[in-house]
Amino acid sequence: MPQREYHFWVYILSSRSRNLYIGITNNLIHRIATHREEVPGTHTAHFNIHRLVYFEYYRYVRSAIARETELKHWTRAQKIELIEPKTPTWEDLFPALLERHRLGGGEADSLRV
Repeated sequence: MPQREYHFWVYILSSRSRNLYIGITNNLIHRIATHREEVPGTHTAHFNIHRLVYFEYYRYVRSAIARETELKHWTRAQKIELIEPKTPTWEDLFPALLERHRLGGGEADSLRV
């Protein structure tokens, strides 16, 4: 029986005023869409944090959890240094990601960076 492949992402969301939120998920498209629903009472809704500005792919959940934990302990300046080389204008990556997903088929194959 073939082994099941797993896919995990560590991601950073930002508000227009650059408040940051770091998370981990096994379904990036669904998770970002959930953040965009702005469910009352959630941190991301309260601070209007819904712009995807950075994400990384991991095959193993322990690696993704370790990276998320590492990023959460970084200073704000370190997080900005991580984001700006790939997203210098802090534009929302979600629309392009969603389009890549639609064109590429399966989520993991079309979203790896």
